[in-house]
Amino acid sequence: MSPELVSILVLVVVFVLATTRSVNMGALAFAAAFGVGTLVADLDADGIFAGFPGDLFVVLVGVTYLFALARANGTTDWLVHAAVRLVRGRVALIPWVMFALTGALTAIGAVSPAAVAIVAPVALSFATRYGISPLLMGAMVVHGAQAGGFSPISIYGSIVNGIVEREKLPGSEIGLFLASLVANLVIAAVVFAVFRRRGRAVAVDGDVPGAGDDGPVRLSPARTATLVALVALVVAVLGFDLDAGLTAVTLAVLLSTVWPDDSRRAVNEIAWSTVLLICGVLTYVGVLQEMGTITWAGEGVGGIGVPLLAAVLLCYIGALVSAFASSVGIMGALIPLAVPFLAQGEIGAAGMVAALAVSATVVDVSPFSTNGALVLAAAPDVDRDRFFRQLMVYGGVVVAVVPALAWLMLVVPDS
Repeated sequence: MSPELVSILVLVVVFVLATTRSVNMGALAFAAAFGVGTLVADLDADGIFAGFPGDLFVVLVGVTYLFALARANGTTDWLVHAAVRLVRGRVALIPWVMFALTGALTAIGAVSPAAVAIVAPVALSFATRYGISPLLMGAMVVHGAQAGGFSPISIYGSIVNGIVEREKLPGSEIGLFLASLVANLVIAAVVFAVFRRRGRAVAVDGDVPGAGDDGPVRLSPARTATLVALVALVVAVLGFDLDAGLTAVTLAVLLSTVWPDDSRRAVNEIAWSTVLLICGVLTYVGVLQEMGTITWAGEGVGGIGVPLLAAVLLCYIGALVSAFASSVGIMGALIPLAVPFLAQGEIGAAGMVAALAVSATVVDVSPFSTNGALVLAAAPDVDRDRFFRQLMVYGGVVVAVVPALAWLMLVVPDS
């Protein structure tokens, strides 16, 4: 068995173990990088650590630290309350408010599961009270999170754009963001049209708690400063091209210096599991690059002889595996694997990257994924077995349909 095949089989084992044994895939990937790098690729520790993504580590820690501060001091509560007030008693708008809210949170740097964890309990409580389909509300929350998930300063966007830059592929940060935004907006509109009349009140007006009063959540100095910091992050990154991770860390340190109590809570809420996941997977991908597996696998995909067929197969692989494992981990592995295939020039790299990103993330409504599991757990007073089956069927439909549509809209026109 060739070393390249061994390294790919180990990657498959990592995904399987992470899915079936609930072990962090990043930790497994670090162990795999050590084992394969030492025993198969004959790399020393320096060679293995050469693939460690230091820049992405800073982005992940910095952005999630800043957002954890926002959650610790109640800024996110204020954002949720302010968004809910926007409906002014119009119940039919609640799913769209939740879609927009989670999209805004991920667009400014929240990890997708963190945004879903914040909004889903509120959204599903409204669904129960007003007879809105929990599947509709859950799908709107998850697709909203993914709609904003590829902004240039978001976690997903920073990761994918970093990989594209590292692999020296032509890409478009705005194009990637718009592809995910439009795809999830269209899916949300279809889901809303199908399920809006299945609830007793979703299509009619009604009184919404907090719509007509100031409510218990008010702006404090800490919350005002945090909102200013979030705006400053956007301006610094988009307006002055500053590094998102270093900027976020600096802003978080400034807030922590003034309000140290919030900082102590926030440090524990940094998305360390996501940091471990991304750094582990990308370190293993670095080992694959060092031993030539990336080139070997890419040439194998390209060897199919039909570039468009190879492209759609990669999209389906990303969607299927991501429905049961980490979307970020899948993107971190698939995009580098596609580099030699894209180097042939018959498929546009920007469109292919966008199609892979969309295919690997829209399926996160699956109950086996983190976001889908959060939605399932957040739904009060529902038949959970039935809701689980609904999420599973819906996730299956998304896996079956969306990769082909992403391929058709983003890859075919550029081939």
